[in-house]
Amino acid sequence: MKYYIIAGEASGDLHGSNLIKALKAKDSEAVIRCWGGDLMQQAGADLAKHYKEMAFMGFAQVLANINTIYRNIRFCKQDIRAFHPDVIIFIDYSGFNLRIAKWARECKYRTNYYISPQLWASRSGRIKKIKRDIDEMYVILPFEKAFYKQHNYPVHFVGHPLIDAIHQMPKIDESGFRSQNGLDPKKPIIALLPGSRRQEVQKVLNTMLLVTDNFPEYQFVIAGAPSLETEFYTPFLSNKNVHFISTKTYELLSLSYAALVTSGTATLETALFKVPQVVCYKGDWFSYQIAKRIITLEYISLVNLILGRPLVTELIQTALNPVNLKEELQKILEGPERKAQFEGYYELEKKLGGKGASDKAAALIIDNISS
Repeated sequence: MKYYIIAGEASGDLHGSNLIKALKAKDSEAVIRCWGGDLMQQAGADLAKHYKEMAFMGFAQVLANINTIYRNIRFCKQDIRAFHPDVIIFIDYSGFNLRIAKWARECKYRTNYYISPQLWASRSGRIKKIKRDIDEMYVILPFEKAFYKQHNYPVHFVGHPLIDAIHQMPKIDESGFRSQNGLDPKKPIIALLPGSRRQEVQKVLNTMLLVTDNFPEYQFVIAGAPSLETEFYTPFLSNKNVHFISTKTYELLSLSYAALVTSGTATLETALFKVPQVVCYKGDWFSYQIAKRIITLEYISLVNLILGRPLVTELIQTALNPVNLKEELQKILEGPERKAQFEGYYELEKKLGGKGASDKAAALIIDNISS
């Protein structure tokens, strides 16, 4: 069968790559074309467009690049027509994907969604579009099934694919990793995960770096995102106790003592590696003013959302400042908060449903096409 998969971010590339592997394992004749990244291409898909050409964050960025976005939408429709897939599989990235889904429904294509848009966070009215345009939805967060049930739309909970991605990692040679990346062989590592988009990194990373001199017994390592070139990070590396490692976030987390993490999927990844963390978020003023009026959540980190309680501290906008960040980082380095996070992380993993998300989703997709 022919599968057309659309992912628009680094996390979607990761989850899409594992879905592609699972589809190919279950369907020996699978032909897959995608919008995604290097991982999806390496997994065996024909890459139509790289997500690096689509990474626009915030209302101001979207408006500034609106012509490019519309060109991408036109090209996507043309490319789908030329490929003529048996199913289109959307991965998150709702602003773009829901537009394509509406058109795809009108054109009688079969539509599946893997990793739901965050309707439970904002603009829940988009459920009407999901119900109208999506044949099958595969969700990865335990509370999403209940959310959709409230709206009379049955979905499949398959578990979270991050669990598989992390468990599949080979064991890291710590001394070799430190040596290869110029790290001190003895100092504990505090990982800095400032995000994957240029704007969010610039907003958050400068504040993170302001506390590094307060913790000379540790070494700080910036996790470089695959969506950003290495040169982008150069201005942030003037402190000799701050290091940079690109595209090795999982390896870094597996060896870290603590982490400062921008909100998003990275908070969940950090938790699954059992690394105590402080969650950091700072957006541009205009985007934040709009977002806080439409987002209805009590928490911004997936860790707290899934647990339903504030396990990890969230420093948002003006609360993200050097005084608060120093205080909260100190707590997770040696205070009772450190132990509490470890205990909460094990509870979190149980709620996520165990291994096998990609295999479950692939099996359901194939069964639904065949039925």
